[in-house]
Amino acid sequence: MTALTVDTSKLWDMIKDIRFGMLTVRGADRSLYSRPMTTQNGEADRGGVIWFFMSRSGQPVADLTQSPDVNVSYANPEADSYVSVSGSARIFDDPVKKKELWSAAANAWFPAGVDDPDLALVAILVAQAEYWDVKSNKAVQIFKLAKAAITGEPPADLAEHRRVRMR
Repeated sequence: MTALTVDTSKLWDMIKDIRFGMLTVRGADRSLYSRPMTTQNGEADRGGVIWFFMSRSGQPVADLTQSPDVNVSYANPEADSYVSVSGSARIFDDPVKKKELWSAAANAWFPAGVDDPDLALVAILVAQAEYWDVKSNKAVQIFKLAKAAITGEPPADLAEHRRVRMR
């Protein structure tokens, strides 16, 4: 594993084209539950917060209100890139931010619009993230895996792996 770094640009470059993240929360029964969520962040939102719209009356909001520690994972298998983000979830009652992040896709889930009383704006305050970004082509990957199988040594340099601490 590589050393900690504070440069978040690579992390956001990897996330920006992956519209759905799997949000994992701890339920009232203490079990972990993962649900696909649409990331609302735009180019201006590349700081330490990931934004989601959720139903106030839905189970995910109830779960994260009881236990705010969450994880969001992103995967882009075509590009061989993977991101895992951990942090704390908070409900933000900010009508200006809701309007800023609103989209036609959000309207499909909340037909009453941005002023829908059931619309919750959820911020994931990112504590840290890890990413894996494979740069070598499939043939090189297969060669390195085959070499590892023959030599018994783990494959080296298959992916760039970094941990990013946000706070």
